[in-house]
Amino acid sequence: MATDSNPITSSNSDADQIAKPKPSGLLHENEELRKVFDRFDSNGDGRISITELDSVLKSLGSAIPYEELRGVMEDLDYDKDGFINIDEFAAFCKEPMASDEAGLSELRDAFDLYDQDHNGLISHSELHLVLTRLGINYSIEDCQRMIHTVDSDGDGNVNFEEFRKMMSDTNKSKAPNQNGTAAAGP
Repeated sequence: MATDSNPITSSNSDADQIAKPKPSGLLHENEELRKVFDRFDSNGDGRISITELDSVLKSLGSAIPYEELRGVMEDLDYDKDGFINIDEFAAFCKEPMASDEAGLSELRDAFDLYDQDHNGLISHSELHLVLTRLGINYSIEDCQRMIHTVDSDGDGNVNFEEFRKMMSDTNKSKAPNQNGTAAAGP
């Protein structure tokens, strides 16, 4: 579930680890966003409660203290109704990654979410596991292809620098062109 001037800059907790797969187009990106949102919104009421957020993070192996979760909810809940709706979730997911130290820390947290064995690398099986837990159904082969597109050193895994570059490139591709339209993603 991550990005640049993220509203959660004051927190470096596991709750900041919500990362996103690399988008391949606006429609595909919106479908993936909806799938992830629906995974969080377990009761299907169109909004994410603090209990639902806690449940998903625990399923991903992250136990967040209640006070930190409440802070995350307050940061993301722009309309202050006590829930995260799809628009608030999308706004969070589409914010660019920060280039400052807080943003780098958040990016590290996102990387660590995928790096399940904590060896400093994201393998295709780790990517598959996390995406499956988020309710995003990709095959092992799909995950291998995703890893391959980011794996600049050819070791079959994604290290932190490759992950950082991918997230930076993804966010640059969303920047508007001179004519005001979004640049096409890779």
